[in-house]
Amino acid sequence: MPDGECLFCAIVAGERPATVVLSDDVTVAFLDTRPVFKGHVLVVPRTHVETLTDLPVPSVGPFFERVRSVAAAVERGLEAGGTFVAMNNRISQSVPHLHVHVVPRNRKDGLRGFFWPRTKYDDLAEAESYAVRVREAIGSAPPTG
Repeated sequence: MPDGECLFCAIVAGERPATVVLSDDVTVAFLDTRPVFKGHVLVVPRTHVETLTDLPVPSVGPFFERVRSVAAAVERGLEAGGTFVAMNNRISQSVPHLHVHVVPRNRKDGLRGFFWPRTKYDDLAEAESYAVRVREAIGSAPPTG
């Protein structure tokens, strides 16, 4: 992207393609194109902010309610044993737009510490198959709060 343009803002605006699992007035959540494990979702606020401390206080709760729902959906929809939920603020933040990683986990999956090996989807159809499972699980998520 040209300097000054935010990749995640372009995804939020529908100007760049993404495999979306959740889109509402607060967030857009989509599959990471270089997932740690297949089904790895990025949850971003619709409003451009660079870090967690830049997110207005009234937006923190609604944003993390969506992160919570996505984490539950990743576990349920992908039959994962759990999730790894993380974010970087500036250091190691590949896109300067707040984003939370929700990574499906299973025992003995090989993830150790902060070494994040990356994989790829075989094709768009495979990515979409993971997105469908997470979207369906979001739809069946119990109410939050």
